[in-house]
Amino acid sequence: MFYHENRDAMTGMTGPPLWISPEDLERATVSCLTRVFQRMFIALLITAASAYAAFAIPALYLLVYDVPFVLYGVIIAELVLVIVVAACINKLSPTVANILFFTYAAINGLTLSFVFYTFNIGIVFHAFAITALMFAGMALYGAITRRSLASIGSICLMGLFGIIIASAVNFFFRSELVEAIVSYVGVLIFVGLTAYDTQRIKVMLSNACAADHTEAIKKISIVGALSLYLDFINLFLKILRIVGRRR
Repeated sequence: MFYHENRDAMTGMTGPPLWISPEDLERATVSCLTRVFQRMFIALLITAASAYAAFAIPALYLLVYDVPFVLYGVIIAELVLVIVVAACINKLSPTVANILFFTYAAINGLTLSFVFYTFNIGIVFHAFAITALMFAGMALYGAITRRSLASIGSICLMGLFGIIIASAVNFFFRSELVEAIVSYVGVLIFVGLTAYDTQRIKVMLSNACAADHTEAIKKISIVGALSLYLDFINLFLKILRIVGRRR
């Protein structure tokens, strides 16, 4: 048994000290981390269903992409939902945060429906399989490694800002070389972020489990699932651009 400071992982407030065995703490943390990935997987299923619905119902796809104010409204709604869930999680109940997260996943599916029109279906599944394997491998590494990945996370975050700027500039120049470089570098960045985010979420869950803060565990699980979901989606899009053959 060992002593652990009872500090709320979300608010930073301290409470009475708790005693918990390392084995029990590890089991509790792994159980919570498993639920994070389950929530992320459900969000991916919702996104896939929404994207396919827009593909199977041409009128829905045309509504999103042929009516400018609808497309802009969808994009703005996505940004607002991500910001609200990530930045205001402490003010939201877990139920509301879950609803917002899954709503974001459904809306994101509408904007991602273009992949079914742009790429052959076989290529889409090929890219998805590669993404799933890479994501699973790096998530497992992030969950079991004892090496701190904080430095890798910092480098990847800086690289992320770099490719965002490069993509924005290339929007006007349309350079295929720049697009290819951004795609390959993006794969490296989101692979690194997957491992880093997994480790970061595990540490936060471990602290919350040791402090026995159920509310904090639920909120960390939602924000963590959102982070990993975004890592997966962005990794998928980068890989799809590399292996894809445009129709």
